[in-house]
Amino acid sequence: METRRITSPEELPEAAAALKLGGLVAVPTETVYGLCANGLDSEAVAALYEIKGRPEVKPLSLMIAGPAEMEKYARDIPPAAFALAARFWPGPLTLVLPAKTVVPSIVRAGGDTVGLRCPAHKMTLALLDRLRLPLAGPSANPSGMPSPRTAGEVLSYFDGKIDAVVDGGECGIGRESTILDLSVRPFRILRQGALSREEIENALLSQVRLIGVTGGTGCGKTTVMRTLCANGVLGLDCDVIYHELLENSAEMLSAIEHRFPSCFRDGKLDRKKLGTIVFAVPEALKDLNAIAHRFVHEEVHRRLREYVWQGGTVAVIDAIALFESGLSEECVFTVGVTAPKEIRLRRIMAREGISEDYALSRIEAQPADAYYEARCDYLLVNDGTVEELEQKCKNLFGI
Repeated sequence: METRRITSPEELPEAAAALKLGGLVAVPTETVYGLCANGLDSEAVAALYEIKGRPEVKPLSLMIAGPAEMEKYARDIPPAAFALAARFWPGPLTLVLPAKTVVPSIVRAGGDTVGLRCPAHKMTLALLDRLRLPLAGPSANPSGMPSPRTAGEVLSYFDGKIDAVVDGGECGIGRESTILDLSVRPFRILRQGALSREEIENALLSQVRLIGVTGGTGCGKTTVMRTLCANGVLGLDCDVIYHELLENSAEMLSAIEHRFPSCFRDGKLDRKKLGTIVFAVPEALKDLNAIAHRFVHEEVHRRLREYVWQGGTVAVIDAIALFESGLSEECVFTVGVTAPKEIRLRRIMAREGISEDYALSRIEAQPADAYYEARCDYLLVNDGTVEELEQKCKNLFGI
């Protein structure tokens, strides 16, 4: 067999014809050269396995022309797949998804998933566009040998054994694509390649819709968040997070002790004493908030990073200091919850077992309702029963 070296786009019909007839053609990508067969032709794929010396227990990925092709070959596609494809395709990312039955068993190595990839090379994209078929395409080297970055290296392996090599010049990255399995929770990187975990995580984070809920103590924010979380939304209660950090974060406690040493005895924080100080002295409250905001903000982002690997796309933040902390800037919209002072007093006293004077000092240390009315995108007035507030919340969010 003579291996045809294709060097111009005008010659791509020859490569397409060979592939449609069950032949093997090597093509360039942005990472390394791939050895390709028609991914829907089981016999051609079997020949690819044989010439590469690849064990048939190892599945093959399919090269496709773009995100619009995903639904032809995969099912139950999570939103993360479309977000990542929009961000990184064409590029060095292979997404593993539940396969449709149109994908031959030999490509899947008998499994129920398929890897999909859109290579960032204009000649290969042009070939895929012409073919309208997926290409099974592992790296164009015998198993165990270095992956080729040039057409010449491909020919050193397979000259006379394959139909053609599309010479698209030297591949720029020289590393295989990163393989990300989106068929499991949490998502899992099966092969770390040219695309880093951090880049993937940042892309997933950028797709999260963050809803901010704020209001004073005892206004009913927790009810609003609980209603949203019952519909599959991640809840991030900043007050709860703050108190968990008081128990678990030595770094935050050290920062508080440095500013309020009189509130510590034998290394333990006297929370009531700290509260008495900060709710009586505005400057002290400002200093405590600055410490709390920094550590709570870091913890919120840590939990969001975990959440996106579970496929999460919507989260709600419950925070009194939503605007002061800067978290509001990350929200798609904000909801203020207000309630009459008398109702708030009764709720706080009953919930926390504190005196009326202490509960009142906490309320008066926080912004008035007008503050939330002026800043929030939406307002929920909690002047009735819990059930009534839940219904207002459902009406607002269309639940």
